[in-house]
Amino acid sequence: MNVLITGAAGGLGRAIANECGSRGYNLFLTDINEDGLLCIKRGLERQFDIVVATAACDLTNAESVDRMLDIIDKHGIRFDMLINVAGLDYEGGFMKREREDLVKIVLLNNAATLRITHAIIKRRRSGKPFYIVFVSSLASMFPMPLKATYAASKRFLLDFATSLRQELKREDVNILTLCPGGMVTTQEAICGIKAQGFWGNATTNPLDCVARNTIDRVLAGKSIYVPGKLNRVLSFLGKIIPRSWVAAVIYLRWGKVTGNHSVS
Repeated sequence: MNVLITGAAGGLGRAIANECGSRGYNLFLTDINEDGLLCIKRGLERQFDIVVATAACDLTNAESVDRMLDIIDKHGIRFDMLINVAGLDYEGGFMKREREDLVKIVLLNNAATLRITHAIIKRRRSGKPFYIVFVSSLASMFPMPLKATYAASKRFLLDFATSLRQELKREDVNILTLCPGGMVTTQEAICGIKAQGFWGNATTNPLDCVARNTIDRVLAGKSIYVPGKLNRVLSFLGKIIPRSWVAAVIYLRWGKVTGNHSVS
């Protein structure tokens, strides 16, 4: 099986690459961090008897993506699975962030994901099932003051993946949306989890378990995966409680964590 993973140099991307490698899948890894890619490539090739190709790419730049696609086409690579991990968030209220930081969230989380998904579906292996994973977030289940742009971008991915799954079902394309809570991926993420206290720890997901269960579920034809029992309860409550109430409660909780109750 040939698998393309975006955001492969990040914490979740590395964990999924390692899980795929342990299953004997050949990998094409992309990330904007070229040094991180090469480090992961060496580690995977030492551990597993697989082919690992890498290409540094800025997914928000159409020309950069086209250069990567040229490499893929030059070598005649065709894929069985696409795992869209690449994503971005900036902490802080809407008016406390720089305008272009907010735009970057949408450019990577949404526009870039659409760009690479469209391109790789066209490069699927013919006559075989094709699998896609979109990494959304538990945040996609709720309106989230103080993380409004990020949560909305992840909601877009959830709705888009659900629609695309139905659209491509007859073409043997299986699509899973992963909606995790917190994950220990970066130092900023670790600080954010600690700042939330009990709720941060209780909703955090071990990377290796998320990676393993994600691959199992997409191969089994599942549509949505919310890791963790508490997170599944929270996602259910988000569906039955009025969204304005949910937004108010989340604002109070995040406001206490960040000390951000007003716009300066």
